[in-house]
Amino acid sequence: MGERLQKYLAAAGVASRRASEKLIEEGRVTVNGVVAALGMSVEAGDRVLLDGQPVETVQKRIVILFYKPRGVICSSSDPEGRRTVQDFFTGIPERLYNIGRLDLNSEGLLLMTNDGDLCNKMTHPRFKVEKTYYAVCDGKLTAQQRAQLTNGVLLEDGMTAPARINYTTVNQKGDTGISITIHEGRNRQIRRMLEAVGHKTLRLKREGYGPLTLGELKSGQWRYLTDSEIDALLKTAKE
Repeated sequence: MGERLQKYLAAAGVASRRASEKLIEEGRVTVNGVVAALGMSVEAGDRVLLDGQPVETVQKRIVILFYKPRGVICSSSDPEGRRTVQDFFTGIPERLYNIGRLDLNSEGLLLMTNDGDLCNKMTHPRFKVEKTYYAVCDGKLTAQQRAQLTNGVLLEDGMTAPARINYTTVNQKGDTGISITIHEGRNRQIRRMLEAVGHKTLRLKREGYGPLTLGELKSGQWRYLTDSEIDALLKTAKE
């Protein structure tokens, strides 16, 4: 989604939004070599010049890898007073968005960013960014049920894409631990997939997102991604 040129200029510290409009009206601003008109929008990657000099926004892109705890909601606020992901980043002045969601009772890897374009790209289904989850479901997952998950199961919003099951284990209680990788991002998808083959999810943790893993992070901890990690993440987005 584009941004109005006068807003872009104001965010770059060139002038106030009203003064930026005057600069545009005076023909002093070009976008990709064309003299700009008032009301024009700019997209990421557009080359904006003022009096022949490049204009760049001063905001640095922030991407944070966060271990979301259970019992925390992916929202900026909650009318019920529950803890939200934003509560962990009150010391950061930039507005952060969560990339995708983990439900209240799920935990694990969640990305936070101030880059709305990156957020949209990572969550759009056409880019097929892989997410890996560890789930514990009640009872034994049979070979037939495992095959159903691998091939895709029918949910109320349609068939799921094939999933990849990395391993399964059975604990002392007879419940099954499963590592599963998907590239869709439907609401509560893993829980609904397991329910569709006859199992209730007892625990759900996202362990991987594209090339990223939780590493040594513990619940509630976070760290900034490096530029090389952001580049690697973007390379996993396949059109």
